[in-house]
Amino acid sequence: MAGVNKVILVGNLGKDPEIRHLDNGIAVANFSLATTESYTNKQGERVNQTEWHNIVLWRGLADVAEKYLKKGNSIYVEGKINTRKWEDKEGVTRYSTDIIADKMTMLGSRSNNSSSAATAVSQAESSPTKSSGNDDLPF
Repeated sequence: MAGVNKVILVGNLGKDPEIRHLDNGIAVANFSLATTESYTNKQGERVNQTEWHNIVLWRGLADVAEKYLKKGNSIYVEGKINTRKWEDKEGVTRYSTDIIADKMTMLGSRSNNSSSAATAVSQAESSPTKSSGNDDLPF
């Protein structure tokens, strides 16, 4: 039986994206994304719980991130979970869990992002087979 590895996150960038270009010219962007969940505890106090995610964008999405994403921007990300394993300099085994994003949409107002064109570019780059919206869904 096949499995499903799908992640959807909406959050805010914790830092500006770090962009690298591999020897073959492919761009890779890395940044942290904060998602915050709010709930009321037994004492009736409002509690915010923030989770941090390592996001990786490749190729065209990395180019969009380099041009338009800044610390604090709100984004929508779809992708998959990937866990890496390596040994550090002292020989200790380390693990890192990343979200490898294949779709990304910039959220927020124009003042939060460079321009409305940036949102259009990121949406077009992230989902080249976007539907026309005429799918006869009742909602």
